[in-house]
Amino acid sequence: MSIKSDEVNFLVYRYLLESGFQHSAYTFSQESHVKHTSINSTQIPPGALISVIQKGLQYVEAEVSIAEDGTILEDAPPLSLIDAVSYESPGIKGGGGLSVKPLNSQQISTPTQEPMSTERNDNVPATVTDHPPNLVKILQGHGSEVFTCAWSPIDNTLVTGSGDSTARLWHVDANDTSQNYGGSIVLSHQPLPGVHLSSEGGNRDVTSVHWSPDGSQVATGSYDGVARLWSLEGEIKSTLIRHSGPIFALKWNNKGNYIATGGVDKLAVVWDVNSGDVRQSYSHHKSPTLDVDWQNNTTFSSCSADTFIHVYRLGTDKPIRTFSGHKNGVNAIKWDPSGNLLASCSDDHTAKLWSMKQETWLHDLTEHSGDIYTLQWSPTGPNTSNPNANLQLATASFDSTVRLWEVERGVCLHTLRRHQDPVYSVAFSPDGRYIASGSFDRWLFIWSTSNGALVRRYRGDSGIFEVCWNKDGTKLAASFSDHKVCVLDLKTLSS
Repeated sequence: MSIKSDEVNFLVYRYLLESGFQHSAYTFSQESHVKHTSINSTQIPPGALISVIQKGLQYVEAEVSIAEDGTILEDAPPLSLIDAVSYESPGIKGGGGLSVKPLNSQQISTPTQEPMSTERNDNVPATVTDHPPNLVKILQGHGSEVFTCAWSPIDNTLVTGSGDSTARLWHVDANDTSQNYGGSIVLSHQPLPGVHLSSEGGNRDVTSVHWSPDGSQVATGSYDGVARLWSLEGEIKSTLIRHSGPIFALKWNNKGNYIATGGVDKLAVVWDVNSGDVRQSYSHHKSPTLDVDWQNNTTFSSCSADTFIHVYRLGTDKPIRTFSGHKNGVNAIKWDPSGNLLASCSDDHTAKLWSMKQETWLHDLTEHSGDIYTLQWSPTGPNTSNPNANLQLATASFDSTVRLWEVERGVCLHTLRRHQDPVYSVAFSPDGRYIASGSFDRWLFIWSTSNGALVRRYRGDSGIFEVCWNKDGTKLAASFSDHKVCVLDLKTLSS
């Protein structure tokens, strides 16, 4: 038996990617040179590192469960991973085995088959409807993890972005009743001739996708530092080259004439869509730029691992406002539909609400007990198609919960607790009545925003990176770490 450092590094890199630690994965890939190895990533199954560790743990359990006289030691607590790495075998320490019991298959399975909450809302029903399998369409074609997905604003075309250096356009026909679908337009992120980029090994994982407001083009951001604009036929319309490292965020403004990008090189860049030129570049962050979002057609914000949030207006060289208050990296920012409030979430376990009218936060939302990975505003309240419904904010955390917040007072309305692993994505239905959440426990949950009740669930075969609703709320897509994309038909959700 031989173990090569390149192989160990590759499995660690894949574990970081599959667990959603894209920023850490990038840094590790640069330092370990995993992209220079000859390992075929398409032959490595999801969860490979955990699977190997579990098998090793079983072996140690078997070893320490047998005494020197051959008798099996019973009625002992399971061996933890830390116990296993600190254990000395009898041959080394000269003593008997530890009194432990081998793990059974249920104990080593991950994630949990039936997630149940230890603390849940009283109004969550004891039984939950499983989504009918015949109303799930599986989109297959990607050769690696599918990190991101987004529906067209005008029809049922879905764009997905993957670690296989491609994005794909899928037209999901409402009349197609087949459960497996492989037809898609492939947006291949090929190396650009004559352009030297800093991404070692030609890593072109697609990290972000975003539709133009009119649905005529889709933009993709990649680990190679290039943003690309594509037609609906799969042709490259523009290549936007300025970043020297992976792009982590990419957004069109509502008018559709500018795109903002943010990346590991600490830059926030605004591009003129018509010319493909840089409209303005900002370099005020001291660590990677993790997210960008437009307040209006000429003003946008950026956040960073440096804990700061900058607000920029085109034509000015410096931030017109800098928000400080987070104590760790800021993972995501979102302006509310009216452009009055900015929400941010951080590794410091807090989300905060900000206004351009003051320098300090309006509300500090502190009830999460883990890193907050993402957040979303409800499509309700002023400047939405649901103006009579109250505005809500959703936050998703590594503490395995989703929280819904009442914005005016900054109080938590509902805590959604059924997940067992970190929650990486949340998305409101277009009417604001439901919110979907996706986790690495493989579960896709749909909740009522009015009372926090879990109304529908679907279990995939691997961890979920992102969930998104189509424009009329009849379909919900989820992208998975096992290379698949699932589309749930939800026309019966309200029936």
